[in-house]
Amino acid sequence: MQTTSEFSTTETTGDAYQPVLGALDGKKVLIIVENLPLPFDRRVWQEARTLKRAGAQVSIICPTGKGFTERHETLEGIEIYRHPLPVEADSPLTYLREYGAALWWELKLAFKIWRKHGFDVIQACNPPDLIFLVAWPFKLFGKKFIFDHHDINPELYEAKFGRRDFFWRLMVLFEWLTFKTADVVICTNESYREIAMRRGGKKREDTFVVRSGPDLTRLKRLPVDDKWRNGRKHMVGYVGVMGEQEGIDLLLESVRHMVFEMGRTDTQFVLVGGGSSLDGLQQMARDLGVAEYVTFTGRAPDEELFSVLSSADVCVNPDRVNPMNDLSTMNKILEYMAFEKPIVQFDVKEGRFSAGDASLYAKANDPQDMAELVVGLLDDADKRAAMGRIGRERVVSELSWDYQIDPLVSAYQRALGS
Repeated sequence: MQTTSEFSTTETTGDAYQPVLGALDGKKVLIIVENLPLPFDRRVWQEARTLKRAGAQVSIICPTGKGFTERHETLEGIEIYRHPLPVEADSPLTYLREYGAALWWELKLAFKIWRKHGFDVIQACNPPDLIFLVAWPFKLFGKKFIFDHHDINPELYEAKFGRRDFFWRLMVLFEWLTFKTADVVICTNESYREIAMRRGGKKREDTFVVRSGPDLTRLKRLPVDDKWRNGRKHMVGYVGVMGEQEGIDLLLESVRHMVFEMGRTDTQFVLVGGGSSLDGLQQMARDLGVAEYVTFTGRAPDEELFSVLSSADVCVNPDRVNPMNDLSTMNKILEYMAFEKPIVQFDVKEGRFSAGDASLYAKANDPQDMAELVVGLLDDADKRAAMGRIGRERVVSELSWDYQIDPLVSAYQRALGS
């Protein structure tokens, strides 16, 4: 298999969809997503396309978003119904308003789709763990419910707000009710599978690990674009959400240490992504005196994202070490590996499982150690190349979307009793 930096965008392990063609012929699926529009949510869009290729009729309910404002759209034969949402929540009260509005729209559109297209299965993609409420009335009519477990919400709440209060206990209850309602659980990694069995009481045979593996036919390696370097020798890339729990503040502290303590003014950091904390992080960069060394692109189209990843010398993942991040697989890590980039991250369990020797691991939540590891890699081109090859090979041979198709289809066959 090709693992050099000049990999082809069509490099795969074969015809990924061939083994499941017709496996779900005549079945009808409804997927409900609250936090991202489709097809922007890459994981769910890959799932929807795979189910469609396997013979199922697929409908999706999701929110509108930047660039995805049409309320109804048919893409690749998949029916997408979008609904408005209030502004992104940042407090318990605004979360209640957001979730209430989402549930109302989801229930209304679910009945519309049931009448117009029909469905045999509802697949709920969290967060939040409330979509089981939409599934309940349809379960009375024999419809199946699959829980696609993207985030461990009790841990996410604790990481975001730093407390275990009444609302944390509600998260635990909602998670338990979701697991109890689900006929089958799709887990993004083995840590989530263990939670489904331990906290959710699911049998192992009713849980299926479907990782968020990148689709190697979609990723596009582009020529290095020096505009991202802002005239500097090196470039470090980041792709992800600009939120409180993503550790971007720690990354900015690393930049400050590199510039002012280590005297490294030869590196530009390019951060791709949007989120509720973007404005605050930009202000933090100014306050730290490193704004000229950090480019915030905001949410970017694929072409821009691919250009950043193609141009980076090193990619970083500053997610804090906490129970949420320790047990979660971050899509950005696998995308970095697919683009053959060496990685620096804090030492979290699932991050280490995914990246292995393609990454260096800084001390927990220590921005100085992260800065020093980044600088060490920037000064060692041979090590960067070797780590990049290791990561690329692992994605191609084990972790790409090709290897997630069979367990996804098997989960549906289990739920449908076929």
